[in-house]
Amino acid sequence: MNVEENVFGKHSGQDIYQYTLKNQKGMIVKIMNFGACITSIQVPGPDGLPVSVACGFDRFEDYLSEEYRSNSPYFGCTVGRYCSQIKDASFVLEGQKYELAANCGENNLHGGNVGFDKKIWDAQPFGSENEAGVTFTSSSPHMEEGFPGNVEARVRITLNNENEIEFDYHASTDLTTPLSMTNHTYFNLSGFRKDVNGHKVSVIAQKKLELDDSGAATGNLLNLENAPDDLRDGKNVGMTHKAMGTGFEHFFIFDGISASLRKVAEITDPESGRKLEVESTEPCMLFYTGMFTSDNLQRHGEEKYGKYRGLCCETHRYPNGPNIDGSPGSYTIAGENFSSRTVFRFL
Repeated sequence: MNVEENVFGKHSGQDIYQYTLKNQKGMIVKIMNFGACITSIQVPGPDGLPVSVACGFDRFEDYLSEEYRSNSPYFGCTVGRYCSQIKDASFVLEGQKYELAANCGENNLHGGNVGFDKKIWDAQPFGSENEAGVTFTSSSPHMEEGFPGNVEARVRITLNNENEIEFDYHASTDLTTPLSMTNHTYFNLSGFRKDVNGHKVSVIAQKKLELDDSGAATGNLLNLENAPDDLRDGKNVGMTHKAMGTGFEHFFIFDGISASLRKVAEITDPESGRKLEVESTEPCMLFYTGMFTSDNLQRHGEEKYGKYRGLCCETHRYPNGPNIDGSPGSYTIAGENFSSRTVFRFL
């Protein structure tokens, strides 16, 4: 398997590159070095022709448009230093208070104004008989976006011949600092013929994090036993939306950080028969059904996005983890390494 490289656009005087990965089964994944971002995922349909199943754009300038920036859906990008919201855009570490950008009401979201999703990453493509991918690296200096420590971050995104997209995250720091990285791809297994209300979802978790009125996690764990949003046995997304009276923006909790991959979720589109399995080492997953995605965003006239037109499975550390006692792995200590792995498997 080889990697094709092409110039995708220009930003801040630098060329932005897109990398195309293709496997022997006809699956195609495209990634750019701006935000270490997946711009497209295509799986072969019944006729062998590629079907788009992930939100993104075919032109780099669409990622810089006012419509996209104001809506901030973070299509396909690598999120960091710390994903999801940090309450009151601050945390206290070793007696010192660190102030972050309040870019989501009074809270900090996805690392701040210029998080990992807006960086131009160094990229090194690789390929072998059974896999192809890109290793992205980036440096985040001490106090960038208010976070302490000089951080060296790496994410390796791989497509293999089993129709798996593997995400391997690593980072090191010279000062203790919050770290939580994830990928923010939105999926629609119908190929955007319909919204995701017809999808069936299973999340293997009995608890979720409580959120306060600002959208930040409180640290309290809520038991889902017999609740409308208990997804362990699999439920239709649209019917569950109706039962809850709203869409999904749930942080499901697993049993801490795992030393090895475990299955955490499964999404199925019954009409097409497509299935997505999610495995991760992470203690938490945000399941989000795109409640706030702008209806004005689209790849082209036949692939339109908007409310409930794509869903996310964001595996990571606890949201607001730096402010939650006992939150697993929310801080990476100087001299130790942040490590995380997630796999998306298409069946």
